[in-house]
Amino acid sequence: MSDSAPSSHSGADRFSADTARSEADSSASAHTSSSAPATKPKEAELAPVVNPRVYRFVVDITYLPVLLSGMHLEVHGREHVPPPGTPLVVAANHRSGLDPFLIARAFPPGRYMQFMAKKELFGPITGPLITAGGSYPVDRTISDVKAVRTSVRILAAGGTVGIFPEGTRGGGELHGGVALIAAKGRAPILPVGISRVGRRWIVRFGPPIPSRGGIKALTVEVGERLAELAQPVGEKI
Repeated sequence: MSDSAPSSHSGADRFSADTARSEADSSASAHTSSSAPATKPKEAELAPVVNPRVYRFVVDITYLPVLLSGMHLEVHGREHVPPPGTPLVVAANHRSGLDPFLIARAFPPGRYMQFMAKKELFGPITGPLITAGGSYPVDRTISDVKAVRTSVRILAAGGTVGIFPEGTRGGGELHGGVALIAAKGRAPILPVGISRVGRRWIVRFGPPIPSRGGIKALTVEVGERLAELAQPVGEKI
């Protein structure tokens, strides 16, 4: 659940082109085999499922370094998080490996974030744990259409997809994948700012951004919101 981001390094256009090409191929394949009997969806085509016990265990364990270092988590704007059971894309700035766990801990009960995480994290030891927590791999070296489709399936099931649009920790350029996924999943984008001041880790939720308009314009709006929320201001909740 870390270093999460869409893999496109050329923005939304490349994502859109690759997705459209893949969908066209799938449509042609379905047309030629229309006479074949219907089959059950393959396991790879199903949305990943969250194991609540594993999810909570990971969130609690990863908070120990914060406590042991004498720090604490401060949350602002929790009222902006939509109720569970509705599709939601969470977009946050990325400054440390703790980011996904801090956001998950700051969330109101009932919502389980499923992060798009770099495929390198899915090793023989950490992979099963990350998968049980509901997260899924993305290949950041290509336009990973499979990861985009997985995200859309999660949203179709009323789930929550977590993405770091900057791609890497401290990255400046935002990729358009977050806007593309939100548009395809017909889900609002919840901007989240993460900052650190003294012994405080601060998570700030902003009002959801409707997924309408062009991908580029939406990406710019998300970037502006994240820049504002990453500033450690606001009243403590």
